[in-house]
Amino acid sequence: MSTPSSTTSTALYKRTGAYIPRVAAVHDMCGYGKCSLGVAIPVLSAAGIDVCPVPTALFSAHTKFPLFYMHDTTDILQDYLDAWQHIGVELDGVYSGFLGSAEQVHVIQRLYYDYPDALRIVDPVMGDAGEMYPTYTKELCDAMADLVNGADILTPNLTEASLLTGIPYRGQDVDHAFIQRNVDALLEMGAKTVVIKGVVHEGESVIRNYFADASIDDGAIQEVESELLPYMLHGTGDLFASALTAAVYAGRTLREAVEFAGSLVCDAMRITREQPDFEERGVSFEPTLGQVAGLLS
Repeated sequence: MSTPSSTTSTALYKRTGAYIPRVAAVHDMCGYGKCSLGVAIPVLSAAGIDVCPVPTALFSAHTKFPLFYMHDTTDILQDYLDAWQHIGVELDGVYSGFLGSAEQVHVIQRLYYDYPDALRIVDPVMGDAGEMYPTYTKELCDAMADLVNGADILTPNLTEASLLTGIPYRGQDVDHAFIQRNVDALLEMGAKTVVIKGVVHEGESVIRNYFADASIDDGAIQEVESELLPYMLHGTGDLFASALTAAVYAGRTLREAVEFAGSLVCDAMRITREQPDFEERGVSFEPTLGQVAGLLS
């Protein structure tokens, strides 16, 4: 068994021997368009993690398509977790993402109660470019804020940080002080570490990911740069958070995990550009799974 830690200078999760950590992945399942569980399961598995899916919704395709079918799984989830308790499932982590309803926040909080020693990784998948996703409501966004308190790792983009903190969204081209203000607010809400992902400043050819630990330098932010490619793809946020989680459970520090995740997303985006209908089908991460497996070397 392994134990969590909470600094950027040491591993957040100390993996020992041949032990395979077990992580509940609380995300939706999307039939077409690579995101959510379709990304989390293979990426975490490649890092030698036993992934236990908790499907929060079923989608025919991702929400960038003009038509999609969604089935909310809220009604089955308590029975689902009751069955886990009955057979004695043990968890080393709870990694949550897209939720189908505000009630599902209580499902995640139940997992926290049932598995108090599990690392809590929260990717608050709520929106982008200043807008909530079409299936989200203000009630659901308000409920998501309850997951900030106690999160070992919180990975919002700037839109999601705004929805969680109430700080008005000002676009991507913001200064260091504005990022720090958002991070400070999230740390004050109870997050232990925060990663603000995917910040692009006008006129630059890099994409920046900022991170901070509440226990180090009063939560002062640090940054990691990756190459900015001239196109956007669906699913890159899910890939970033999943790659970061994979690196954490491979024993990497937070900085190392952020660096790895940013590099992997960039590599996957280059591969995606060579695929037909690449802007719709989602990020083609499959050829990069060898890099994820390499985390165990």
